[in-house]
Amino acid sequence: SMAQAYQGILRWSLVHRLATVLLAVAVFAASVVMVPLLGTEFVPKADYSETSLSFHTPVGSSLEVTEAKARQVEAIVREFPEAKYTLSTVNTGNAQGKIYASVYVRLVDRKDRSRSVDQLSGALRERLQQVPGITITHVGLTDAVGGNKQVEFSLQGPDLKELERLARLVMENVRTVPGLVDLDSSVKPDKPVIDIDVRRDAASDLGLSVAQIGASLRVLVAGQTVGNWRAPDDQTYDVNVRLAPDARNAPQDLDRLPFATGTNADGSTRIVRLNQLATVRESTGPNQINRRDLTREVAINANVYNRSAGEVSADIKSRLDGISFPPGYRYQFSGSTKNMAESFGYAVSALAMAIIFIYMILASQFRSFLQPLALMTSLPLTLIGVVLALMMFRSTLSMFSIIGVVMLMGLVTKNAILLVDFAIRMREEGMERTEALLVAARVRLRPILMTTLAMIFGMVPLAFALTEGSEQRAPMGQAVIGGVITSSLLTLVVVPVVYCYLDDLAAWFRRRTAKAAVPPASTGGGAGAAAVPASKIDGLP
Repeated sequence: SMAQAYQGILRWSLVHRLATVLLAVAVFAASVVMVPLLGTEFVPKADYSETSLSFHTPVGSSLEVTEAKARQVEAIVREFPEAKYTLSTVNTGNAQGKIYASVYVRLVDRKDRSRSVDQLSGALRERLQQVPGITITHVGLTDAVGGNKQVEFSLQGPDLKELERLARLVMENVRTVPGLVDLDSSVKPDKPVIDIDVRRDAASDLGLSVAQIGASLRVLVAGQTVGNWRAPDDQTYDVNVRLAPDARNAPQDLDRLPFATGTNADGSTRIVRLNQLATVRESTGPNQINRRDLTREVAINANVYNRSAGEVSADIKSRLDGISFPPGYRYQFSGSTKNMAESFGYAVSALAMAIIFIYMILASQFRSFLQPLALMTSLPLTLIGVVLALMMFRSTLSMFSIIGVVMLMGLVTKNAILLVDFAIRMREEGMERTEALLVAARVRLRPILMTTLAMIFGMVPLAFALTEGSEQRAPMGQAVIGGVITSSLLTLVVVPVVYCYLDDLAAWFRRRTAKAAVPPASTGGGAGAAAVPASKIDGLP
């Protein structure tokens, strides 16, 4: 039977203890080497049957041009059988500016399509790159936590022109990173503007400041809301007052704008034109200026495709390290890359605390400092199962899979407790150590398998992502299943062997302590000192 087969394997392992321990160490070392093959990301993507895309037209394009391109993009998206409907917005939400547009795409239910959102995003990206006159900046799902792209970093320094030069250099350098798509930056070509150079001495003589001139121009050109109006269709509209279009479309129109500067001697209002106070000319200027930590910044962001965000970020960092930045200029990662590094650090701390608390509880229950070490050898043996399970499901090392690993720390020790506790009880009744372990293996195999299978089948729905959007939580179930399986199989063999080693070590300490406690022989033939109890050497009182 299964119990007899397990007893035979355990009997061989107890005879060949060194080979068993070396095999366990090799398995753990192999799992550590395989961890980098998984890739890392902060939170996995979830398929909720929806996606989005963003693009912009050339700087200076009119609202009508952007609207026409949005309609063209919508028509292309609707050609895909997975698309249910689309909704386009221009100059709203995250697409601020008349050249920016975003398209929300609702897909058919996941059970009714063969391609996932990520696979569909690749096909959409390839198709939309053929549309002239637009630049695609995002296709697919955004980061589940921040709602931004998956890779974000910035260049910081004092001079905007130098930052723009560095941004072009960096983007050309990282554009070829495998898996990096939708690369974009906050640096855009300068937009057409009208510069108004105020002659401060002339304005001061007339009693006008730059702030007053700017406020008056804002009212005249941009307008000011003075109230609202209820239309016959029962809709309320804001009433915005400003100059007529034919009085504000050309620089010559602005030259003639009037400004009140006081009163004349006869009491009439003194009026001067703008060209008497300032020079008006056509020019270009930056689209936006970002600042962070009291310095100028250029933000760069991108998505990843067919690779994990951690791998892509590592490649970008290595290429940025190869660029010689001038003094005072630096790069800094943000977004999910920064969150992932911080969260992984917190998770490692939580894992260490879990191991410490497990040891404290086991030491208090078994009244020994050595026996809990034998039980806790099952903890590192979970890693190989976690790695193999995540590789089989093509998942990455994320926050959810790490949560699964922390859960495993408490789950996998129960098999070792069932086995070793029964063997200790048998030894207290006078049974020899090896025989006690073999009896414990036969008696405890059934409850160990029952609890293990119950945990595995309880995690199956989570691991196989059977519901919409459950892909995000699936790595947690996958990590638990893989870790429980391998830990249970290896624990049944490795833990008894390590227990034997530690028991021999405790016996050696007892013998040495007993010899040291015996007083020198006397002529009176006094009795030797009593042996020190084992609990005083390797355990608690």
